[in-house]
Amino acid sequence: MNDVRVLVVDDDFMVARIHSGYVSRVPGFEVVAVAHGGADALAAVAELRPDLVLLDIYLPDMSGLEVLKSLTDVDVLMISAARDVATVREAMRGGAVNYLIKPFTAAALTERLRQYADTRRRLTAIGPQARQDDVDRLFGAPRQAVPVPKGLSPATCALVEGALREAGGDLSAAETAELTGLSRVSARRYLEHLCASGRAELHPRYGTAGRPEHRYRWLG
Repeated sequence: MNDVRVLVVDDDFMVARIHSGYVSRVPGFEVVAVAHGGADALAAVAELRPDLVLLDIYLPDMSGLEVLKSLTDVDVLMISAARDVATVREAMRGGAVNYLIKPFTAAALTERLRQYADTRRRLTAIGPQARQDDVDRLFGAPRQAVPVPKGLSPATCALVEGALREAGGDLSAAETAELTGLSRVSARRYLEHLCASGRAELHPRYGTAGRPEHRYRWLG
């Protein structure tokens, strides 16, 4: 995936430079321009088509919230000293992906940028059609508990879950069986249950011939 292209908008030249430096140090992000007013921000978005705008609220010519409402086809992370609930709510209603209160550290901005990049990756991986589980993971919605089917043990399910979570990648049923001491058939049943409950996902691996190998990856 290409780097996330960022426009930094802040009326204070020094603050804009500092925030640009923060962004530039995060792998996978690049600053394409800096704007110091609302009109300049709108013009830069129209010309450069960035992926993300770091948008201050207190601008000399118009409110950043007005700019937010005028933007389309671009994501916006609000950065402002405004901390009143009404302003935060208006930013949320306007479609801001996050809201960071000034002053903040480089680490705080880095965390928000990484969250944003992770969400972009998840959206790309989903494809053209999303399942409810996909949407729940993106929005952080709690999943409904899925009972362990008859014949499966909650303790053994937790064992398989732990093996998959700690693998750091995907596992086949045979590899899971070896790690947990189960038979391959039993391991596959637990892996399929974890997929059904939205905690794991199936990734077919295609070889040169024959049926694809089923690989399972922990989602959490």
